[in-house]
Amino acid sequence: MLDTRNEDDLLKYMPLVERAARNVKVKSHEYEMADLVNIGFIGLMDAMERFDESKEVPFENYAYIRIKGSIIDELRKNGKVPRSQIQKLNAYYKAKEELEAELQRTPTELEICAHLDITEKQLSGIHQTVLALSNISLNELLFDEDSDGSTRIDMLEDENWVSSEEMMLQEEEEMYLHEAIKQLTEREQLVLQLYYKEELQLKEIAEILEVSVPRVSQINSKSIMKLRDYIQKAMQGGQS
Repeated sequence: MLDTRNEDDLLKYMPLVERAARNVKVKSHEYEMADLVNIGFIGLMDAMERFDESKEVPFENYAYIRIKGSIIDELRKNGKVPRSQIQKLNAYYKAKEELEAELQRTPTELEICAHLDITEKQLSGIHQTVLALSNISLNELLFDEDSDGSTRIDMLEDENWVSSEEMMLQEEEEMYLHEAIKQLTEREQLVLQLYYKEELQLKEIAEILEVSVPRVSQINSKSIMKLRDYIQKAMQGGQS
């Protein structure tokens, strides 16, 4: 175990905290980089306290996962997405899976609405939930199967160590994501590119595509749902 009282160690690993903070994409204006770094610093101290050298896992790898997890966890705890909306999103995914098994094809949104006994306006609210969650972390939304606000850091074993498989997880996820993006239409890929990589606002993207802001929001949320569906099937061996 590292000594959390050693200021030299804390300073040594501050670049790790800053890198983790930069890699958490937050489109909300409520948090500045300094806020994320401060949250991550607490994660670093926690990692230094809990690290078990006997597991023979590089501290930097272990700490990075815990730092980033602490940031995402804090953002989600203070997020503005009500749990009731997350439950509705989970119900949407469940309904889609049930209909796929029954129909042996991808159901339409009208079929999903009928299955859930909801209106198209209520479905639009589910799309907004997807958008709100993706503002915190696209990767967490795509790869967190529970989608209940918890992060992978919560799923670590009680011993608080990270296996070698965990270290390879990020590369594997990026591979799945790249393959999933190929399944999207050119317009869907463009919206994701402008929103997540170029970090444009919905209004700016709407002007570029010459469509309404709600339409951009809909394309964005539907694209995320498609990515999540493809990725989860691929991870379960359902895709070649």
